[in-house]
Amino acid sequence: MADVVDHETRSRMMAAVRNRHTEPEMRVRRYLHAAGLRFRLHARNLPGVPDLVLPKYRAVVFVHGCFWHQHPRCPKAKLPATNSSFWSEKLIGNARRDLVTLKALREAGWKALVVWECETRDLDRLKRLVSQIRGPAPPRRLPVTRTGSNTVLGKPAK
Repeated sequence: MADVVDHETRSRMMAAVRNRHTEPEMRVRRYLHAAGLRFRLHARNLPGVPDLVLPKYRAVVFVHGCFWHQHPRCPKAKLPATNSSFWSEKLIGNARRDLVTLKALREAGWKALVVWECETRDLDRLKRLVSQIRGPAPPRRLPVTRTGSNTVLGKPAK
């Protein structure tokens, strides 16, 4: 199926897509604030620059767009028919980067949570998000120091 707008219009439309303060993000922010949770926005010092950071709970929340982050089994995550090789590479790259980011945050001892764009209107999902944030903190991992054949957790070998 051909695009319904010309190349210049499509380019202008795609350039206008924001990555911060989006409507789905604002819905999540309003809900969490009403639930009494306080957070910081877009912490650049953390991997992936999470949308919301709740230091008290050592939790971060990403509000992912279903298309841009390829939400599995979501109709909004459909690849465009035009220039499909470019979009496939770009969107799969986004999803891979997300996995690396979540792993890095979890290894650093953060609860890394994802809310998908299509879930932001679901009050049950937002209630679960609050429970996940307030739930038990993940175990802090001690750094591993390797010296020869000895592995010592949290302190160097003597």
